[in-house]
Amino acid sequence: LTSQFNIPRRQRQLSEESNYETSQPYQGLTGLRNLGNTCYMNAVLQCLCSISPLVEYFLSGKYVATLHKENSEVATAFAYLMADMWLGEFECVSPEVFRSVISDLCPAFTKKTQQDAQEFLIYVLNELHEALKKSCKRRCYGNTSTSREDRGTGSETSIITQLFEGQLSYDITCLACHTTTDKNEVFTVLSLPIPSESACSLQDCLECFFQQDTLTWNNQIHCSFCGTKQDAAVKANIGKAPKMIIFHLKRFDYQGSYKRKLGTNIYYPLSNLDLSPYIYPLFQKNPKYNLCAVVNHFGYLDGGHYTAFCKHTFTQNWYSFDDAQVSEIPQSSVQSAAAYLLFYSCKAFSVPTKTHKY
Repeated sequence: LTSQFNIPRRQRQLSEESNYETSQPYQGLTGLRNLGNTCYMNAVLQCLCSISPLVEYFLSGKYVATLHKENSEVATAFAYLMADMWLGEFECVSPEVFRSVISDLCPAFTKKTQQDAQEFLIYVLNELHEALKKSCKRRCYGNTSTSREDRGTGSETSIITQLFEGQLSYDITCLACHTTTDKNEVFTVLSLPIPSESACSLQDCLECFFQQDTLTWNNQIHCSFCGTKQDAAVKANIGKAPKMIIFHLKRFDYQGSYKRKLGTNIYYPLSNLDLSPYIYPLFQKNPKYNLCAVVNHFGYLDGGHYTAFCKHTFTQNWYSFDDAQVSEIPQSSVQSAAAYLLFYSCKAFSVPTKTHKY
């Protein structure tokens, strides 16, 4: 396997005797060195490292068969970093190679200033998808804070779409002629409004997102039946629920030049999150999701610090990842007023079991 960058020797060597069914001291519990305001990157990487199907895909070497050589750098660097984090040999590793590759492609992440963890997550998922997809048509990933139609093809799949991609279905009703049309939109991260400044629940955020909205004035739709722009009622539901659903809590509020961070304490369940009220048609009975990782943001809008809480697949215990520092935490501590990104899975994770020699 060749690449345009040099992988350090330590990152190329996987022990032939490594068996991921046997726990090592730091297996999946490896800290990441802060390279200068890179806590946003470290927190996201720790959450992705806690998703066993994704980790196993890279550790097993399955990714090599679908890798596009022309844009393979991010996926290759990600694979080596995941190997380091799951070898169990290192208390802390440096993500400098991965960061260097990302920075070459997106200079915004080169700056030693705080970046948005949600934007970084979407960028990484997009780059991994582009490197591993099974068709050549470009697909633009994003979140639902901006309208985006599904511009991909049904045959365009990757480990990213298989795990993280869902679909929103919108019923759009013209309030003049009452004709209803449908519109579909794919998502990998669902951005949820926060309806209260003091306290609320994740269900409150979901109900706010999925409630019927009325489009008027500059937001009117063009009704093909009326032939003009008209007011419309829009109702969203989840047409296809992903295996992994990521919620982005919109704590950063921008209104013109005015900006602030919402410190709302949001209650979110650690298990049995029921999304059935928002899924139509409901193919699976009682779809329940369990929390597996959290990205926290402490501090203010223009600064602050990111950490991660992740559930370990070996012990089923929760751990706090604060750059190089890793510590076990009680389940009661997972509920955090600093929660920014929530990772939920509809199935329990198994331990990655297969290794691949690089």
